[in-house]
Amino acid sequence: MPKKVRELKQAIAKAGYTLLKKRGKGSHTFWVHSSLPEDPLVIPGNDGEDAPRYLEKEVERVLQKLADLEKE
Repeated sequence: MPKKVRELKQAIAKAGYTLLKKRGKGSHTFWVHSSLPEDPLVIPGNDGEDAPRYLEKEVERVLQKLADLEKE
């Protein structure tokens, strides 16, 4: 079962990503992390929608990257 967009936003916020005040077009939101300025995230969709699989993989990738940085 796919995750909801809301769940992905909660996960990246917990990991330290911050929502930029400048919103994207439509339902897109932009998220940045101070440790990963080269990896901003664009989250499309409203909170109650199912997240596309590519977006779930992207969030997993950046969360793993953050975990690896903390180990160093």
